[in-house]
Amino acid sequence: MKKTACFTIALICALTAVAEDGSRLWLRYERVQKACVTGVECLAAKELRDYYDGERVRLELDTTMAQDAYRIEGVTITAKNEIGLLYGTYALLRGEKGYSAPQWPLRILNHWDNLDGSIERGYAGNSIFFHVPNTPTTLQKIRDYARANASIGINGSVLNNVNASAKMLSAGYIKLVKTYADILRPYGIKVYLSVNFASPMTLGKLKTADPLDPQVAAWWKAKAKEIYTEIPDFGGFLVKANSEGQPGPGDYHRTHAEGANMLADAVKPYGGIIMWRSFVYGANHKGEDRVKQAVSEFVNDDGKFRDNVILQSKNGPLDFQPREPYAPIFDTMQHTPQMAELQITQEYLGQSRHLVYLAPMWQEFFSFVKPSRLVGIAGVANIGLDTNWCGHHFSQANWYAFGRLAWNPNLTSEEIAKEWLAQTFSLSCSTAPGKALLAMMMRSREACVDYMMPLGLHHIFKFDHHYGPEPDGFKAEYPLEWCPVYYHQADTAGIGFNRNHTGTNATAQYAEPYRSLYDDVKTCPEEYLLWFHHLPWDYCMKDGATLWENMQAHYNRGVSEVEDFLRIWQEAKPYIDEQRWKETDERLHHQLDNAREWRKVCLDYFRTFAEKKK
Repeated sequence: MKKTACFTIALICALTAVAEDGSRLWLRYERVQKACVTGVECLAAKELRDYYDGERVRLELDTTMAQDAYRIEGVTITAKNEIGLLYGTYALLRGEKGYSAPQWPLRILNHWDNLDGSIERGYAGNSIFFHVPNTPTTLQKIRDYARANASIGINGSVLNNVNASAKMLSAGYIKLVKTYADILRPYGIKVYLSVNFASPMTLGKLKTADPLDPQVAAWWKAKAKEIYTEIPDFGGFLVKANSEGQPGPGDYHRTHAEGANMLADAVKPYGGIIMWRSFVYGANHKGEDRVKQAVSEFVNDDGKFRDNVILQSKNGPLDFQPREPYAPIFDTMQHTPQMAELQITQEYLGQSRHLVYLAPMWQEFFSFVKPSRLVGIAGVANIGLDTNWCGHHFSQANWYAFGRLAWNPNLTSEEIAKEWLAQTFSLSCSTAPGKALLAMMMRSREACVDYMMPLGLHHIFKFDHHYGPEPDGFKAEYPLEWCPVYYHQADTAGIGFNRNHTGTNATAQYAEPYRSLYDDVKTCPEEYLLWFHHLPWDYCMKDGATLWENMQAHYNRGVSEVEDFLRIWQEAKPYIDEQRWKETDERLHHQLDNAREWRKVCLDYFRTFAEKKK
């Protein structure tokens, strides 16, 4: 009898326990169903009834408040509309009080998801939208996705890859997008689509996609009407044009402004926008330093775009490197609305295999480009069908941090990490384990720079997949600007890319004081030194050691940091659930192996120049 009772209790516990597999992200609230919620009846009220541990909450509307803003006073949440009340609800659940309004109206995730269900530069499994579209499981996943985004204030999703298939605009896919839009809408999320500029030829069977051809413009206007008929609050289009083989207005000797404006006119009657990416380099810039090409490509179009066109630019002038100076296009385009594009998915930062907290990198960008100069922000999403959404449990922190910084870029990386740790692992940073994990997160980005590419080195990854080191990388069949040897310029005389006035003069694209600061080797910050200057191996650094000695020290420090992260994680074991501890531990061991590989491969290669006998 006693055995039976024990077995029954154990079985009940096993059936009712919620697995800590990361699927609940930072939304690990227990369903208490305790609160009495009065006032406005909406989705926020349901969330509060389910999860708020207090006894009473009142929801009120105040139409004079700013869009999306909320105020939490006592047990009352006030907002302009139901979406504001929802944002306020999640703020209350994480312990906030007072008034809060977002910095930008556009806080958008860019999904690089393909219609075959794969994800370009995705490291957490297949697409939540297209792998098995429109099934009950998929629809529930998208509801969970919407809730997670609403909890951190994200209000837009570009569902498909910027290397877009024209089929995305076919009638069947528009119906699918409508289904998803209906799920996302109650959570305040608009849908957007990436479009292929040649769609009128592929889908419409036109002979051209010339933006000044009346038939082309008419096709896009008809397509916009078709989309908005199905999805009245559709956000608009994201466009990658004349970049990496994608079609664009340049194919017809038209400008980016002429191409963007044609699309802008098509969506304008419905309140839609065009997000036009500045990631353009290659054919028209033969021999020009790649980091200068975006400015060269767009400077003559400044002020010529329609008012519903936004230029979307990556935070750095190259391509999401572990560290880049900010992109000078944010200085150049003074008469064109701009939004910054950040990468959450860690393409060049160890992907989902490395623990690298990205908020410090993004705050570094905002220290140069003031948020007030932007009208929105986009993040290349790290979300997939993996059970824990992001491949690595700590990669969830980057999704969370993007949303929080998109709402308030004045939050510190440390504040956001504390929030995330408290919600995700129930760890207070006032305790020793919490403090240790916070320190690990805060140090992780700098550690990644150290063991990959310190002192301004950049783009020395293996070809194509961008995982692991290949400083000797060169393929004659590739454009030189895709080859690692192009970027480090190592020889027996020294290392680094000369971009000051004696070299490619990329420094001239920056506004003062950075133009002069970066141009002069004596004032250039050491973290950007080899980005802007080619220097001898025995160049004397600020600490009195040589450049070569400093490089070795950085690589060694990066590896030592990951060794310490493993120690911290081992000591945290008693405070973390078994599955998430084990899975993170495995990733950290892999990260250490890869950091050691980076150190060995890079130092062995550069040593052939640095220590070559004269």
